[in-house]
Amino acid sequence: MPATQSFRPSAVATSAVVMALLPLMAAVLVVFLMTGLAIPVLPLHVHQGLGLGTFVVGLVAGSQFAASLVSRVWSGHFADSRGAKRAVTAGLLAAALSGLLYVASLQFVAAPAISAAVLLLGRALLGGAESFIITGALSWGLALVAPRNSGKVIAWVGTAMYAAFAVGAPAGTALYAAHGFLAIALATTIVPLATLLLIVPLRPVAPLARAQPPLATVARAVLLPGIGLSFSSLGFGAITTFSTLLFVERGWMPAWLPLTAFTTSFIIARIVLGHLPDKLGGAKVTVVSVVIEAAGLTLIGIAPGPIPATAGAVLTGLGYALVYPGLGVEAVRRVPPQSRGLAMGTYTAFFDLGIGITSPVLGLIAGGAGLGSVFLAGAAVVLCAAAIAARLLRAPAGPP
Repeated sequence: MPATQSFRPSAVATSAVVMALLPLMAAVLVVFLMTGLAIPVLPLHVHQGLGLGTFVVGLVAGSQFAASLVSRVWSGHFADSRGAKRAVTAGLLAAALSGLLYVASLQFVAAPAISAAVLLLGRALLGGAESFIITGALSWGLALVAPRNSGKVIAWVGTAMYAAFAVGAPAGTALYAAHGFLAIALATTIVPLATLLLIVPLRPVAPLARAQPPLATVARAVLLPGIGLSFSSLGFGAITTFSTLLFVERGWMPAWLPLTAFTTSFIIARIVLGHLPDKLGGAKVTVVSVVIEAAGLTLIGIAPGPIPATAGAVLTGLGYALVYPGLGVEAVRRVPPQSRGLAMGTYTAFFDLGIGITSPVLGLIAGGAGLGSVFLAGAAVVLCAAAIAARLLRAPAGPP
């Protein structure tokens, strides 16, 4: 049997979708656990450990997504032309290097500005690494299953990422409390290298030997879904960057609770409702989802205590869960099969665009108007995605 098999969309039956995706989901789960470890403690490390303001917190957090934005198109081209397995492998190696930069940043704690700058570089490299990993895994998964299951691939591979966030939040908090940021840095270095053991035995999927449409053509095809994704990503950015600080500021414990509540409800919604974008249509599902997401953010912003704030996080996760696969289905349907990697990379770049630009802006809002206002502002922007989804309901779907 040849080392490289060229799978076609009909190669794997619908009933075997989960089995086909399990190795990829496992790889994504382990790698994004490293990001999950840092999410609740990075704001504390920068704000309390280094003594820097909320704007710098947003800048350091946003640098990862800004770097992902820059690398998305490159990772999509790489996965389409060189193969998805090579893209995932390159991402794992880059993730390990980002952990080494985390370690290096701790050598300059006495000079907070320098330490933050090195940490920012590490976060940026991790952003590029994650871009290659998630784009490669999605491209790989889409090549293994029938087109009618595209939504399931996007939903389930993404579920592995958010499961890592759910587990990583309390684990990262415990590691940080026991051993400081060094434990996070070492884990970020070692675990991606260990994850290569999951990837190396897998058979690669040969790229489709067809002419690629120009980047501009693919970008136009995914523009509307991408803009909707940018708007909806504000909920994710607000939760992951500022919910921990909100709980700490108001004395609500445990500080990781809203993030874990968000990711848990997100995962449950993906498992139970992940088939809906394929069944009902991505745009239709998105309209309902973003309204629920905005309601959850509003509840966090006005919450008088930890219980309603946590309920708001649950509602936000429930709404946000189907936005990415819903709009992703619309994006994939508008490009030819040989450009799925580029399409998913370009589409996901809009997520990075939303987070990379708005995280520092949300930091400024937090500094000027308070942390609660971050979630209210996020809710207002998220609702704009409903208008985009409504427009997609009337837009033709099909490869350019």
